[in-house]
Amino acid sequence: MKNVSALVFLLVAMATIAQETTDRTQQSTWQDLTYDVGNMFKGIGYSYTRPLHWKGQQWKTMGAVAGGTGLLYLFDDQTSKFFRDGRENVPSFIRQYGEFIGNPENNYMVTAGVYFTGLFTKNEKLRRTGVLLISSASATGLLQQITKSLAGRARPISGQSKDTFDPFNASRNYHSFPSGHAIMAFTNAYVIGKQFKNPWVKAGIYTVGMIPGISRVWDGQHWLSDVGFSVALSIFTVEAIDRYLDTKYDKKYNDQSKTVSWNLTFSPGQLGVIARF
Repeated sequence: MKNVSALVFLLVAMATIAQETTDRTQQSTWQDLTYDVGNMFKGIGYSYTRPLHWKGQQWKTMGAVAGGTGLLYLFDDQTSKFFRDGRENVPSFIRQYGEFIGNPENNYMVTAGVYFTGLFTKNEKLRRTGVLLISSASATGLLQQITKSLAGRARPISGQSKDTFDPFNASRNYHSFPSGHAIMAFTNAYVIGKQFKNPWVKAGIYTVGMIPGISRVWDGQHWLSDVGFSVALSIFTVEAIDRYLDTKYDKKYNDQSKTVSWNLTFSPGQLGVIARF
């Protein structure tokens, strides 16, 4: 019942953020569907080829992400112990939410619900949101599955150290990097956040989107650096696909430029990464 309630809540929330006068067109529902599915696949391909077109600023951003992931990696033992020790102090409904929404099957139930609502109501903005959700989740989902196998990083729960890597090990105990739950959940949150200009609203949405990733650290399924990299991967993928969809749909979320900047910060008593969206 809790899972069903959470699903209904998310579907209603996603539909609400795309409120607009229904945009009736001359296209049939079938034509809209085939057009959207084609854009889903093309958007995925577009996101995978973006590194081939990166220039100086993009490589600097990637360097900042690598540096930030490396910083988190240095403290993975300490952060893992901190989160796991405090697990029982976290309300169970928060942990359950993190597990539920980060699950791929549940994720696609939500995103498909958003898309088909837009399709059958002829709401292009909601359709586009659904296309972005589905294509981004699919692109990051496939990439994280491949990366998990290539990296073969041991999960904290395995009892191995943060430095243990065994590429192509079939055991799920060696599929820690990156975090699938974090990717799925934050991809959704980042797409939803695009609907709003208010930075406080965005921050709230992103905070909720971080819960599934952090819940995996509580459970010893991932290190904090796994989650940090997963969030960055979600942002890059959504931004790339959204740029592609700008050329395919008339409806835009808002007039904000699609730029993401990352900066490493060093100061007395502080060491971290700042992301600006």
